[in-house]
Parts: sequence; structure tokens; C-alpha cells
Amino acid sequence: MPDNELRTLAEQVLEHLCRTGRRLITVESCTGGLISATLSDIPGSSDVLEGGFVTYSNALKMSAVGVPEAILAQYGAVSIQTAEAMANGGLLNARDADVAISVTGIAGPGGGSALKPVGTVCFGLAVRTAPTTSMQCHFTGDRAAIRAQSVHHALQMVLRA
Repeated sequence: MPDNELRTLAEQVLEHLCRTGRRLITVESCTGGLISATLSDIPGSSDVLEGGFVTYSNALKMSAVGVPEAILAQYGAVSIQTAEAMANGGLLNARDADVAISVTGIAGPGGGSALKPVGTVCFGLAVRTAPTTSMQCHFTGDRAAIRAQSVHHALQMVLRA
């Protein structure tokens, strides 16, 4: 995915958030902060980007954004349940944010299984004025491609929020 396509989408997200008077927090695992980085590359992003949590480990998912250990034990780090808990925890811990997007997945090249192959990525979207939503996607390509597709998908979810 070309960088200019992601930048254009990020600009649209920032304009949408500005127009709706909302602030965004990100909670990222497999993207390692790429969603925040993509948005913060654009001048003026601080008007609507509250910040981000990079919660790569399960321990940090629990301590930084309050993902319950029971959810991680039952469903695993890569699950819609964990993605929802990450998004909800992001909103809880970033009181000035109105929207939280979370992403957790397996970018590869290793780490996949028969049930959760490389390219499995789960997203959570929490908005203070609506129920939390989540979805699971399966992306293809190498690690960089899976991460880029994840950022693209996350930004599209925020744009539709």
C-alpha cells in the first residue's frame, strides 16, 4: 500500500475528528505505534490525537489499559474480546479522548497457528456515545504488508465512527 494512500486516509480521519469535535486514542499491539505515527506525521494532528498506548505484551495490556487476565487466558491476545477490552481501556485511561481504536494481531512471519494464522488481526472501536464494536480480519503478505493493511483498516474504522 503506497504511503501517500495512508497519508490521504490519515488526513481524512483527522479532518473527520476535527469536524465532529472528537479526540482519538490508539491502543496498538502488532502495529507497534504505526497508527499514531501515521496520524502524527501530519501537522495539526495534535488538535485531535490524544496519544497512544503500545501494549505489545500481555502484561502491559493488563497494566496499562486494564485488559482482564481472564480474557487473555480464555481468548488469547489476538481476539475480538481482547481488542474490545483494549479499546475500552484506552478510553478509560485517556479521559480527554472520545474515540479509541485498538489493534492486536499476528504480523508474522512466525507466531501463527491453525486457528490463528499469520495475518489474523483483531480491531476494537470504542466511542463514548456508542457501544464498542470489534472485528477480525485476515491480511496477506509479509510483516510490513500486514502491518500496513492493519493501519489502513484501523483508520477506515475511525473514519466510519
